[in-house]
Amino acid sequence: MRNIRIATRSKAALLGAALVSAVLVPVARADDHDGGRPGPNGLPSFVVADSLRTTTYDGVSDDLLTAGLGKTGLAGQAPAIANPASPTAAELRRLAIWANYRALVDITAPGGYGLFWGPNVDLYGNDTLGEGKIAGTEYLAYADDGRGQQNVSLLVQVPANFDPANPCIVTATSSGSRGVYGAISAAGEWGLKRGCAVAYTDKGTGNGAHELMTGLVTLIDGRLADAATAGRNSLFTANVPAGALSAANQKFPNRYAFKHAHSQQNPEADWGKDTLEAVQFAYWALNRQFALPGGSPHGERYRPGSITTIAASVSNGGGASLAAAEQDTTGWITAVVVGEPQVNVRMPGNAQVNEGGQRIAAAGKPLADYMTLANLLEPCAALAVTAAGAPYLTALPPATTTAIRQARCTSLAAAGYVHGSDTQTQANDALAQLHAAGYEADSDLLHAPMWDSQAVPAVAVTYADAYTRSSVIDNLCGFSFGTANPATGAAGFTPPVSPMPTVFGLGNGVPPTNGISLVYNVTPQGGADHRLATPDAGFAGAACLRALWTKRDPRMRASVEAISVNADLHGKPAIIVQGRSDALVPVNHASRAYLAANSVREGSRSQLSFYEVTNGQHFDAFLSVPGFDTRFVPVHYYNIQALNLMWSHLKNGTPLPPSQVIRTVPRGANPGAAALALSVANLPAIVANPGSNAIGVSHGVVNVPH
Repeated sequence: MRNIRIATRSKAALLGAALVSAVLVPVARADDHDGGRPGPNGLPSFVVADSLRTTTYDGVSDDLLTAGLGKTGLAGQAPAIANPASPTAAELRRLAIWANYRALVDITAPGGYGLFWGPNVDLYGNDTLGEGKIAGTEYLAYADDGRGQQNVSLLVQVPANFDPANPCIVTATSSGSRGVYGAISAAGEWGLKRGCAVAYTDKGTGNGAHELMTGLVTLIDGRLADAATAGRNSLFTANVPAGALSAANQKFPNRYAFKHAHSQQNPEADWGKDTLEAVQFAYWALNRQFALPGGSPHGERYRPGSITTIAASVSNGGGASLAAAEQDTTGWITAVVVGEPQVNVRMPGNAQVNEGGQRIAAAGKPLADYMTLANLLEPCAALAVTAAGAPYLTALPPATTTAIRQARCTSLAAAGYVHGSDTQTQANDALAQLHAAGYEADSDLLHAPMWDSQAVPAVAVTYADAYTRSSVIDNLCGFSFGTANPATGAAGFTPPVSPMPTVFGLGNGVPPTNGISLVYNVTPQGGADHRLATPDAGFAGAACLRALWTKRDPRMRASVEAISVNADLHGKPAIIVQGRSDALVPVNHASRAYLAANSVREGSRSQLSFYEVTNGQHFDAFLSVPGFDTRFVPVHYYNIQALNLMWSHLKNGTPLPPSQVIRTVPRGANPGAAALALSVANLPAIVANPGSNAIGVSHGVVNVPH
């Protein structure tokens, strides 16, 4: 047995507070022995025992879903911090839940918050839950391989209304490179409302930052510590020799290392394993909390496969859930429901995707390919004729943005990437190349905001660093993460308020985030915000990133092979939901490709349904932005419907509706250009008999109606 220290508070602090905890709770390990026999509910061997902490929330002053903010507080301003220079763990948790909840859904009332989703909306779509606070217990710990260098955050939330006689688990693996609460609105909310335990993980890319000049790092709960003092308790510490780090700080001051980009571990290869370990950690927590009456307090009530478990999340979390279901041979996962999964598919030779009778020749490209291409071409493609009138999603002045786009077209043409003697022709050619590379025409209006918002550049740089296993001091292709002068863009800037104290709460793990910019170091001296470093926004760096793929960099190729999936779910019932207009993770490379490969690898065993949402794009949080609100609908609405359909299938035997295109109706605008309120008229149902909207799939061939 090992004694695990659980967080405590004084009696005075506990009065009216949310925490109920104990000290030195004995926890059996999977490898502990009692009379030569293994403990029946041993702590999984991958859990770092000394990191384990348990906290109970009363559902009034604090809770699992809203951190005490309730439906109203989540829609309001960021929660206050008493001492901004040194937030408490509770304050950082509240900030993280507030920020991550809002990051994945439209938080405005006209956009559907409080009506179709939100803490107040019950499982049947009714406004019955008030502020929607949910009492219960959290278990938080690191998973690691014994070296103290992975430190993957695992979190299990067990709601107070969990029914031990009818147990269920929902996974909520973080999207993007977010922290452990990253999918709380995408999957956590539905699971908690259903009375299920929710198994979260930050999948080894969590929001762990290392401030190189000060040596500050984040801990599992977001508080800061000196890297040397934190040691193995650090969420992430860059592996850089002291001498090399000192030289780098002199040349490029005020830079940051982030876990996804700079761990040098290609963490994406373990996303499936991380998700499975979150489920196993949930089993341990439930066995501990609901031991059979009269039995051992460490007795094993639930054995693998005995709990209904839905692997669910979106984007990277969705890809991780699919990978977990493929790797699961023990029965930990019952079913899968994912949205817009970022997944790299090993396409069988006979797999293909057709739309409207026309083959998509490029279907199934990996992210390393399509993202580096988009990062290179999108600023120019934004000037194409069919991209005119795109939503504006940058703080840069329009004149600056236009100049960047024109300069990028000129540089692309000079290097032979695009053709045409004038900017308009060059832009049209850039967009045509994106179409040929598998981007839907439905996403033409999104190339400008995807690049302008820095979503595409940030992902291109972060994943290139990860796939090449580059160190932070390598400054791959001339890029780094650092603070920049907000007026001039010059890097090395010392901000009046450090981003580190709140990076766990407000950051997303992929700069630019929380005051930390994506910097191009090559020019000017000392570097600058990549958009302002050169007239063409660091074209040479973007071309360098692209060449890592096109010139077959062996590090990148090996990493991409390591993360690729086969699309074999072993007969598990599964639903994938994605918007046709997705310009970050194109549907032809993700969901459509997965469906095609799955029909080859599983054949008649397949229970996969795919629901493609027209007018749906990757970032529901952008739907409050003018131009997004009038043109696009929330994919999250259909993620909720898919979870309900799967629940009915698992519990009542209701057949899953077949794969289909869901033809939504954009909200449009009032004469004053304000978007109309979202209603059911915009959101047709997923139906059992889709007729002409059915997506056909057979022997690896997917046919999507145009």
